[in-house]
Amino acid sequence: MAEPAWPEPELLSVASAPAPAYGSGSLADLLPTLAAGMGVPDTTATIAELAPSDRNCVFLIDGLGWHQLLDHPDEAPFLNSLVASSRGGTGNPITAGFPATTATSLASVGTGLPPGAHGLPGYTVRNPDTGELMNQLRWNPWTPPRVWQPYPTLFQRADAAGVHTAQVSSPTFRDTPLTKVALSGGNFHGRLSGEERMDLAAVQLAAGERSLVYTYYSEVDGKGHRFGVDSDAWRGQLIHVDRLAQRLAEQLPPHSALYVTADHGMIDIPFDEESRIDFDEDWELSAGVALLGGEGRARHVYAVPGAEADVLTCWREVLGEQFWVAGREEAIAAGWFGPPGVCDERVYGRLGDVIAAARDDVLITASQREPKESAMVGNHGSMTPAEQLVPLLEVRT
Repeated sequence: MAEPAWPEPELLSVASAPAPAYGSGSLADLLPTLAAGMGVPDTTATIAELAPSDRNCVFLIDGLGWHQLLDHPDEAPFLNSLVASSRGGTGNPITAGFPATTATSLASVGTGLPPGAHGLPGYTVRNPDTGELMNQLRWNPWTPPRVWQPYPTLFQRADAAGVHTAQVSSPTFRDTPLTKVALSGGNFHGRLSGEERMDLAAVQLAAGERSLVYTYYSEVDGKGHRFGVDSDAWRGQLIHVDRLAQRLAEQLPPHSALYVTADHGMIDIPFDEESRIDFDEDWELSAGVALLGGEGRARHVYAVPGAEADVLTCWREVLGEQFWVAGREEAIAAGWFGPPGVCDERVYGRLGDVIAAARDDVLITASQREPKESAMVGNHGSMTPAEQLVPLLEVRT
């Protein structure tokens, strides 16, 4: 009697990945739309639902995804009250961009460019000039910022056009390379407490007939990574940031628009072998790999020269039921890093030979190389709605 035939596994196709809404509803489209409404030259309004305003403030809450916000109406009553009237009354979110991670998203916000153009396409990526992994959040090892990201920010362009421009954030971020390449332009004002930031952001918004102000809060993300997105610590931060947003909204000067958004969402991943695949202990996944970049849910994989095709085949066979696994050219063509044709030549070699984005609740950890990251409860990076969709909440005066 013949042995029963086991069904072939259904591998996820690259085309089935929900690529970000570059050009119509992503973080990279927000500041160009606001700048166009203030008459900044060579900018285009691509988020059609946003009406122009003379004074615009962006409040970015690190780690507050759209689904996490909607799932916690009791903790965030003010923010949830804004949903129905936002984005021209559609109530729709926008997408972060790929990967859905802080360095990439902040660069998209500040430059108005997708990752394939601004060149910060992940948490860690290979520097083609040195062959080393470059951590783009911590900027380690040191790389000249303006060589790595040469485009001007929207804040610089607005400032040059006579718009009063300011960033209000933690003093820690004043001189960081990420701030320089993503958020510089106009004046930076460092304030320690969230309340001080909200109050000063309102003052800065009123300081010009045309104003563009950015302010930021990080601890929702911090508590999510450490304790998870449904922990008491995370809920406490959501309660706090909801009050901060209301405090800022109540101080808006006339002719203002406040936009509350985020850089990514987050999901909790269980601590078990099925949910956390350890690259450092997996001989199949590590075979032929020279460098492992990215993060647990959005990996850049750099193959030993000549092994690119074998690594792609292996990663697809091992992970392809749970991850979208693409070769570099496939990911670019599928619009993961921006519309086709937008990827800069200088960025091409920073992208992995193989790129793996998680669909299921699973991580590729690296317990020896990345012990801290591998221990995080909350994670992000991929193209699932929980990670990609972020709010674009609006208050107007």
